Amino acid sequence: MKELRHLINITDLSIEEISHLVEIAEDIIDNPENYQEACAHKKLATLFFEPSTRTRLSFTAAMMELGGNVLGFDQAASSSTAKGESVSDTIVMASCYADIIAMRHPKEGAPFVGAKAATVPIINAGDGGHFHPTQTLTDILTIHKKFGRMENLTIGLCGDLKFGRTVHSLIEAMLRYEGVKFVMISPEELDLPGYIKESMDEAGIEWKEVRSLEEAIPELDVLYMTRVQKERFFNEEDYIRLKDSFILKRNMLRPAKEDMIVMHPLPRVNEISVDVDDDPRAAYFFQALMGKYIRMALILFMLGMK
Repeated sequence: MKELRHLINITDLSIEEISHLVEIAEDIIDNPENYQEACAHKKLATLFFEPSTRTRLSFTAAMMELGGNVLGFDQAASSSTAKGESVSDTIVMASCYADIIAMRHPKEGAPFVGAKAATVPIINAGDGGHFHPTQTLTDILTIHKKFGRMENLTIGLCGDLKFGRTVHSLIEAMLRYEGVKFVMISPEELDLPGYIKESMDEAGIEWKEVRSLEEAIPELDVLYMTRVQKERFFNEEDYIRLKDSFILKRNMLRPAKEDMIVMHPLPRVNEISVDVDDDPRAAYFFQALMGKYIRMALILFMLGMK
């Protein structure tokens, strides 16, 4: 019997497996007709204990485009969690009805707890400020489509680096590629957690911290913007004080490289001005589209079909 695989953290996948997923996704983009019935009679349970738009919709679209079906809920209040059901019991129940589960939860570690109880593959669709591996796969596919490589890139991470699970997962993934450099752009209060800095040091990755977005832009291949997340703050005063720390405007891109790309896991609030949307370097809506294709590839992979 094949060992049950879960995806909780991006490091659960080897570099070779990530490359394989990118290849599958690119083949899906080029030959969608070959995949229309790949998951016929399979069911995906989307268990979203926390609100989501892109991740939930892209998982749903991914399974539907593979010919499969989707069941689940989009907020904890509409599940038996509201009655006091444990995460483990919810997962055991969902395992009875679905072939694979995508789970989002506001508490760090909840998907890990769920995976211990599951009898089908679980994909972590985001757990608090912890990890978001499928967003990282989306980011990797986006970067690969734009540059044709993952190595020798300078990546600027801007905004909420303390609570930003997308940032944490992306760093974890990119540590394994050669020649990658990071520029951390945040207010001091939202600096990257120390344990991730230690991971970069141990991996021998070149990185630095700056407080000015304008200062960083000219050297970047990728500018990864993030919103300051109100839902992660313990008090509203700190959020209000920090929420507009960095706002990217189109005129700020003048000194940027012509082939630099601007990414954002979305939703944006006001950290990217709408006048950036028409700049050819704006890649965040393309990035959202790539999320559907990489999740199609991941579903096939986790079900042992590719």
